[in-house]
Order: sequence, then C-alpha cells, then structure tokens
Amino acid sequence: MEAQNRYIILLICCMIGFTLEAQFNFTDVKSIECTEVKSQDRTGTCWSFATSSFIESELIRLGNKNVDLSEMFVVRNIYKDKAFNYIMRQGKANFSEGSLSHDLLRIAGSKGMVPESAYSGKLDGNLKHDHSEMEAALKGFLDGVLKSKRLSNKWMAAFEAILDTYIGEAPSNFTVDGMKYTPKSYGESMGLNMDDYINITSFTHHPFYSQFILEIPDNYSNGSFYNVPLEDLMSITNNAIENGFSIAWDGDVSEKGFSAREGIAVLPFDESRKDIFKMPGGEVTVTQEKRQELFENYSTTDDHLMHLVGTAKDQKGIKYFKIKNSWGKISDFEGFLYMSEAYLKMKTISILVHKDAIPSKLRTKMGI
Repeated sequence: MEAQNRYIILLICCMIGFTLEAQFNFTDVKSIECTEVKSQDRTGTCWSFATSSFIESELIRLGNKNVDLSEMFVVRNIYKDKAFNYIMRQGKANFSEGSLSHDLLRIAGSKGMVPESAYSGKLDGNLKHDHSEMEAALKGFLDGVLKSKRLSNKWMAAFEAILDTYIGEAPSNFTVDGMKYTPKSYGESMGLNMDDYINITSFTHHPFYSQFILEIPDNYSNGSFYNVPLEDLMSITNNAIENGFSIAWDGDVSEKGFSAREGIAVLPFDESRKDIFKMPGGEVTVTQEKRQELFENYSTTDDHLMHLVGTAKDQKGIKYFKIKNSWGKISDFEGFLYMSEAYLKMKTISILVHKDAIPSKLRTKMGI
C-alpha cells in the first residue's frame, strides 16, 4: 500500500511537471513604460492607436507626465487628407481606414495634438468606436462627388459634416490642468520634433542604405523608408529596447502562429502542431530571401500596427518581444502579446523609431 501511494504521488508530480512545461511561461527582461491598453473596437485605425501609444511612451521617456492622446483627432484629419487625395486623383487612389505611423507624425506636426479628454470621437454616450457605417458613407459621398463634371467648393464642408455626425466636431481649443490650448499649441507643448523619427524596413528590391517609397496600399502619402539588411533591422530593434526606446511596429498578423487571444505570435515550422499556443517549439529559420519572397507573393502584408515595448524570455530561455496591442485587454496578458524573434524577423513590414535608438555606426551608413 505504501509503495502504491508513492507511485500515485510520483504520477501526480509528473503530471504537474508536464502541465507546467506544456504552457508558455514568460519572464519580462526589459520593459519600456507605456500607457494603458485601449481598444480600437470596430475600426481599422490600429495605426493611430499604435503610434499614439508610441508617442505617449516617448513623452514618458523624455520625462513628461503620463498623457492620454486622442487617436480620433488624428484619424479625423487623415480622413480629410485622404479625401482630398482621392478626389484630386479622380478616385485612382486608396481611400480606407488604414494609414501608417508617419501619417500620425505628419498630422501632429501640422495640426497638433489633442488629449482624449477633449476629443474621444464617441458620441451619444457610446462606449465603443464603430466606423463601419461612417466609412461607407464617406466613400459613397466621395464617389458621388466624382460623378460631377465640375466640382464646387462645397464638397469638403459636406464631407466634414459627415465626420461631425459620426465622431463629432474637433475642438478648436480646450483646457488641460488649468491651461488653455489649441491643438497646435498643445502639440508644441510636448516638445517633440517629428523629424527625429525614422521609418525603417528591409527588402531587397531596393538598394540597402537608401530610401524608397514602400509599395503598400496604406502608404497613400508616399512616405519614405530607410532600407537596411535584416541583421541591421534586428540590431536597431534590439538596441532601441536595450536603451529605453520603444518602437511602432507594422507587420503581418495573418499567420496561424499569431493569436491575440492567446497572447502569442510564433512561426512554427510545423503548423499542424495542436499545441502551438501551449508550449515552445521549433520555429522557421528566417532569411532575407524568404522575407522578400513572402512580401512579393502577398503572404506578408501590412495587416496591423502595434507598439513594441520590451523583451522577455520563456521557460526555455528563448527570447521574445513584448507587444502592446489595441484590441482591448484580452488574453491572460491583458492586451499584450509575446512575439518570437522568428516571427518578428519574417513578418515585420517596417518599424518607426527615434533616430537616437539607431546605433551610431548604422546611422552613419544610413546617412542620418
């Protein structure tokens, strides 16, 4: 009987050990301070949420107080910018909810910034964003305008009236901590130089250590990107995090190994594994050539933007990057997720970093 009890105890211990091994267990190694996770809800505005979060972390890094920026102030201005571009190009341009990080910086530099408390973009007591009907109304209106043989000077005012109806009028002034601001003066009070932020990518169809206009649909404003080899892209990413700089990340989240609900992003070489999100396993070996192949055959597209805020290790000592998402506080990680090095190497479209986050030798090579 005593031997049987020992066997049962041993069996239980083995089962506990297997359970502990058969699940990811992350330990944060380096963390960059960031603001609370938000939700973009039923909108395609991840670019604004990710980049606003990035700017909020930049302000914290520079010693400013914790601020909560309005994503929708920038979104509203980008809709207007896209509308003008769409009309002037006679409908031969992209008009959608998507944009990129440099678009937020451009609007922040020209129009300023607004706190969430002054402009939430939610009306009638709504607690969630939903732009599905608004986007359809905006696009339908613009296509109707294009049918006119001669445009009047009223169409932009009518376009703005649709925005007003769905997300409210943007404030011309507001008060923060007893100080009165306009969007422009509030943005200037942050003390940020938007020219200090650099778009970086890594593809072989353009020369390395040069700049080019990245050929993706959401780059409607023809933003320029520095092109570096993959090893340099990773060197910049790691150097940034190690030195307290966060990163705005643009990439592909369509892989089977990506799950915001599980809080995991991995690139297993065996996608048929049923335990992809339960335990670490072997991952695909990433090369510059494979990255290029997946980009050119549309397997890698700019699906989503998020905010990279740290590094971590799993129970086997494997390195991951900690990412702040904008889909609410889902998963056991409260809206954050852990992305493997393999996933980041293969599925990154681009990153946005402060120029000081780039190693000095690379800055010289890039001509920055």
